[in-house]
Amino acid sequence: MDLIVNEKKYKADSKYQSPVITKFINMIMERGKKNIARKHIYNMLDIIEDKTKNDGLFILETALKNVGPTLEVKSKRIGGANYPVPVIVPDQRRLTLAMRWIIMFARAKKGRSISEKLADEIISAFKNEGSAIKKRQDIHKMAEANKAFAHFGK
Repeated sequence: MDLIVNEKKYKADSKYQSPVITKFINMIMERGKKNIARKHIYNMLDIIEDKTKNDGLFILETALKNVGPTLEVKSKRIGGANYPVPVIVPDQRRLTLAMRWIIMFARAKKGRSISEKLADEIISAFKNEGSAIKKRQDIHKMAEANKAFAHFGK
């Protein structure tokens, strides 16, 4: 896959040799506990492989591509008024937003381990379902509704 993770030079993780996994580990990490975050991510990938009978890394990267928005709305001040201007999302931000939304919606669920909640959210995003996909669709609807202000973005 060609997900771009080069703003910070992320080293590939030791198990999957993927900078995307390294970035995901860093985003899930809390209070500097990287080993715990690493265990959660590797468990999540194992759960995904068990449930889908497919490569966990492929499922993760496809889910991130599905969730990543292509357009978003930014506020621009022109002549004393603020206008919501739709802009194209750069690749780096698209990946970061996708990861952030998946993690946010997985943490919002209750009752199971973070590995299981992340696995469920990623599998549903892979199938173009779930909360993260709905968030992307809402962002795109907002950008589409404000298409009239697109000329302010130039």
